[in-house]
Amino acid sequence: MSGWTRRRFLKATGAAAAAGPVIIAKARGEVEPSERIRHAVIGTGGQGTEHCASFAQAPGCEVVAVCDVDAGRRAKAAKALPNAEQVAQYEDFRKLLEDASIDTVSIATADHWHAPIALAAMMAGKHVYVEKPCGHTVIECELLVEAAKKFNKCVQHGTQNRSGPANKAGIEFLRQGGVGKVRMAKAINHQMRGPIGRAPESDPPEGVNYDLWIGPGPKRPFTRNRFHYNWHWLWDFGAGDLGNDGIHQIDVARWGLGVGYPKAVIASGGQLFYDDDHETPDTQTIVFEYDDCHLLYEMRLWTRYPLEGHTNGDIFYGDEGTVELGRNEPIVKRVGEEPRKIEGEGISVVRHATNFLDAVRANDPAILDAPIEEAAASAICCHLGNIATRLGGGKIVYDPATRTIPGNAEATRLLSRQYRAGFELPYKG
Repeated sequence: MSGWTRRRFLKATGAAAAAGPVIIAKARGEVEPSERIRHAVIGTGGQGTEHCASFAQAPGCEVVAVCDVDAGRRAKAAKALPNAEQVAQYEDFRKLLEDASIDTVSIATADHWHAPIALAAMMAGKHVYVEKPCGHTVIECELLVEAAKKFNKCVQHGTQNRSGPANKAGIEFLRQGGVGKVRMAKAINHQMRGPIGRAPESDPPEGVNYDLWIGPGPKRPFTRNRFHYNWHWLWDFGAGDLGNDGIHQIDVARWGLGVGYPKAVIASGGQLFYDDDHETPDTQTIVFEYDDCHLLYEMRLWTRYPLEGHTNGDIFYGDEGTVELGRNEPIVKRVGEEPRKIEGEGISVVRHATNFLDAVRANDPAILDAPIEEAAASAICCHLGNIATRLGGGKIVYDPATRTIPGNAEATRLLSRQYRAGFELPYKG
């Protein structure tokens, strides 16, 4: 398998690699046939299948290509699309990116592929919708922010809570002082995720290019727990449930608090429930310190949603009450008053995809509900929380200016990773 190079992408895409397609609609909501966006989905598992359906439903968009190292999955995804006979299928995303007629891509692969593919796509002139976490390391997240500016690309993150009208109304209520001064937000990730057992080494399934699936990651023998979905729980390929689901709650908490990078992170976590192939925690508590507020993250993967009366979500604590945001309408509980809901529509991947496409048509990243700058800040919070947890707890301080954790060589090492030969990052800043 040959590697990629910057020269390869420039040769394949020409001068358009820097500028990319600019698609201008006459007005928001009006999409003429000539202005339809040609979209491709890279990674067609559960999340990627949802991408296919959502982008196919979005006004003025046509899913024209799918890509997956699993032949069965990509064929199934293509067959489900309304234009199935015209959908191109690729095993290797690098071949897909050489198609200059594709305007946008969404990335729903394993985490360790998110940033390499997103960077390559921007270099190939594509606008990008990338699933969470946007990068597998802190340094990858920083590079994505740089690249989006350098190549003038719209990069939307799969934190679709930001496109929910009800959530927007709840955040606006907070910002207007609806419960007074907010000094803490609690991001809660509690759900039942069962054990995965211990899987023996075996041959990959027929029709799977496992070497390409590993790509930039370290070479590891195939097991069923090192493949579809369960890769989330292995450090080489995933970020645990903090990066998988908890990032949604952390992102909303940061959004409501109006904060970016934390000035310090304190973490503790481990396995109180699992005794299997899991490497990542099933229990985790993290405090993100800011100048005038704290963000507290709680994760329990051995409880069910109704335990606290709601699904995963966030609670903002003000000196006059609380606001709860989750998958349903926000709930306001002011001191001395009856709880009330903030009316509004919930989250929707179709709405989030439509917002991305609106930004692409206008060639304006400022339109994005979840731009890469916000994506990077939330993903970096997750990675710093995991680093502190993996090192046995305690406090770490990340310096974004030097991209180091001063005084802690091991923590600094975990800010980046090694790339397998032939799969180095196409953009290094």
